[in-house]
Amino acid sequence: MSVAIVTGSCGLIGSESAAHFGEAGLTIAGVDNDMRAAFFGPEASTRASRERLEARLGAGYEHHELDIRDREGVAKLFERYGREIELVVHTAAQPSHDWAAREPFTDFDINAVGTLNMLEATRLHAPEAVFIFTSTNKVYGDTPNALPYVELEQRWELEEGHRWYGGIDETMSIDTSLHSLFGASKVAADVLVQEYGRYFGLRTACFRGGTLTGPNHAAAELHGFLAYVVRCAMTHTPYTIFGYQGKQVRDAIHSSDLIGAFDAFFRAPRVAEVYNIGGGRHSNVSVLEAIDLVQEVTGEEMSWTYRDEARTGDHIWWISDNGRFASHYPSWEQAYDVRAIAAELYERNRDHWRP
Repeated sequence: MSVAIVTGSCGLIGSESAAHFGEAGLTIAGVDNDMRAAFFGPEASTRASRERLEARLGAGYEHHELDIRDREGVAKLFERYGREIELVVHTAAQPSHDWAAREPFTDFDINAVGTLNMLEATRLHAPEAVFIFTSTNKVYGDTPNALPYVELEQRWELEEGHRWYGGIDETMSIDTSLHSLFGASKVAADVLVQEYGRYFGLRTACFRGGTLTGPNHAAAELHGFLAYVVRCAMTHTPYTIFGYQGKQVRDAIHSSDLIGAFDAFFRAPRVAEVYNIGGGRHSNVSVLEAIDLVQEVTGEEMSWTYRDEARTGDHIWWISDNGRFASHYPSWEQAYDVRAIAAELYERNRDHWRP
């Protein structure tokens, strides 16, 4: 038996990973204790996602109601499957800036210590497994905010000749910047994943994502930008823009495009890799542009307000340079842009997001 352990297996990226690798023939050991409901309320629960996975994969999906902070429990899980583990996809996290500031110990214990628990269990019980970690562009802190942006009608933008006009690559420093506590805990996890590759030789990769989204996203105000805009439009929920005149830019990558990148790495793994991964120039949008686009896609007029205070650690502009990953895996391609993502979010959720 070949096993993939997927943490956060009922969240967006975890569930897509579980479905993909399960249908590719691996037995999935899914780890998820629905902490998303504790973070963001019952509307963000991943319970329905678990039910979909169990129906889709049947006996090929084994669910474990396990908290990754439980070091002994994680170790026992890895002991159970041992050398049958070929892949670890670690997506479980506390994902919100705002939430982290309210409960910093919880945030750090989940994001940093939980990742250490996963890495050490992999090293001891499945050292040949491929270890994929969903990191974040927030490891760069607010360094991107110091770039020389030009203000356009609906977005901030870099001039075409700028070094990072095509997207920010992995050479941007993570030092001397304001990260938010969430960003700091993800930095710790990111560096640990790299270190277990360099020091112990594990085949690890950090995927530093931009806006990760897709039709199964349990969107909430504090996490899940594009999906939440669509949800607000469809449910007639007022939307709040925080700072930067609503011209802040995000690149959005569809979950299936990201899982395609995971699959490519799994089939030809490397050691201690770091990849910026996002929509890039292919798929990006400002908040104001997203509102206009979503109104067009859904046919609903949105109600929104503006607050001048930006969220701590929020980026004015982020577009990923996917070039490093593409150079290592040239067959990987992106199928979705922002419009296609928004349209699919609308079509997939029209039955339960309509008021």
